[in-house]
Amino acid sequence: MKKFPDGFLWGAAASAPQTEGAALIDGKAPTTWDKWFEMNPEKFDKGVGPKDTSNVYQQYAEDVQLMEDMSLNSYRTSISWARLLPDGKTLNQQAVDFYRNYFVSLIEKGVEPIINLFHFDMPWWLMEKGGWESRESVENFGYYAKVAFEQFGDLVHRWTTFNEPIVHVECGYLFEFHYPAVVDFKRAVQVGYHTLMAHTQAVEEFRRGKHTGEIGIILNLTPVYSKSDAPEDIKAKDMADALNVKSFLDPVVLGHFPTELVQLLKENNLLPATETGDKEKLAQTTIDFLGVNYYQPKRVQAVNQPAVPAKMPSDLYAEYDWPEKKINPYRGWEIYPEALYDIAMRIKNDYKNIPWYVSENGMGVAEEERFVDEDGVIQDDYRIEFVQDHLAELHKAVEQGSHCFGYHMWTFVDCWSWLNGYRNRYGFYRVDIENDFKRTPKKSSFWMRTVIENNAID
Repeated sequence: MKKFPDGFLWGAAASAPQTEGAALIDGKAPTTWDKWFEMNPEKFDKGVGPKDTSNVYQQYAEDVQLMEDMSLNSYRTSISWARLLPDGKTLNQQAVDFYRNYFVSLIEKGVEPIINLFHFDMPWWLMEKGGWESRESVENFGYYAKVAFEQFGDLVHRWTTFNEPIVHVECGYLFEFHYPAVVDFKRAVQVGYHTLMAHTQAVEEFRRGKHTGEIGIILNLTPVYSKSDAPEDIKAKDMADALNVKSFLDPVVLGHFPTELVQLLKENNLLPATETGDKEKLAQTTIDFLGVNYYQPKRVQAVNQPAVPAKMPSDLYAEYDWPEKKINPYRGWEIYPEALYDIAMRIKNDYKNIPWYVSENGMGVAEEERFVDEDGVIQDDYRIEFVQDHLAELHKAVEQGSHCFGYHMWTFVDCWSWLNGYRNRYGFYRVDIENDFKRTPKKSSFWMRTVIENNAID
């Protein structure tokens, strides 16, 4: 048996917009997802939008009981900004009551709530002002964070500001998967910068309020591997790493931007607009802990004809299709557990061995009903193998001194996945969206319960 440290956090992760449903009731204002679905429903898989998702707003008590049945000791989800402060200023008491009841239910069942503030769900009222492109968003986010800490700080002692901030930068401003679906490298960089400054504003508010606990951020640290050791491929890898990993990781842990990123942006006329005092604020708001989402590596090679100034990241580095890769055919992502060990050791060696945990890891599979047995249980052995292999790499890193304190799988119950709807399923529990959102356990839920109770893998 490979034992994990005492007190190790075992759980799952989700978000408000992907699970709560109740999208436009009880005072909640629309987000970019609500409005985009209203404007362009054809973009969403099978026309499934954010209105109901997994109905956690109504069924959270059932889910929390299932968490206790599985022996989970922690769970990460998010608060909906548009639910808590529908106009950015006015507190919605119905939202306060819902979240307090939800969090108390978790705590009573021995499940620690780890609460994130922003998971891609920009309120529409702020999007109309420019969203993260506007410096005004920094102060608005700071106020939202302050209110959340005041309303729930007695229940929540581990907070995170953003989930995967690089994703709403890329998907909204480079690759058209999130609203406003524009393609503009310069605007993308500015969105990333304002997001980072909003993070620092929230950290400031947390510490100014002297709230109990810790505050961090959740980053998808996608390890970058080069096609070869040729100088041009190594340079491509370094540029990809600077943009995709170090851009957020260095400021939040080390308190400053990496020199190579600043130089890269300068060379390509991509430097963002800043304000006096930003540099000092970064230095003063480093995080207490780090959440790490990991699904797949990034493999790159040199581009044939580099473009300067770069119009897209593909002008700086090209994707490399490693012929030996193992692939998840449903998501199109490479399965490479060894990268989780590399992440862990990099955090140990290059980032002060900051306390961190795996805040997301998981495998999305389509049409899982193919694997239902006579008892109605989905035999998701592929998911068990995926998690087992990643936990083995994580255990090796912990044994070698990386300060990892937990593992959360994405996700507890099947959730809505943005434009992909329910195409791929990730949960320990299946959600039947055609039958009152009925929850059915998958084989992985029973396997994971044994792992948690033993605090170990075979």
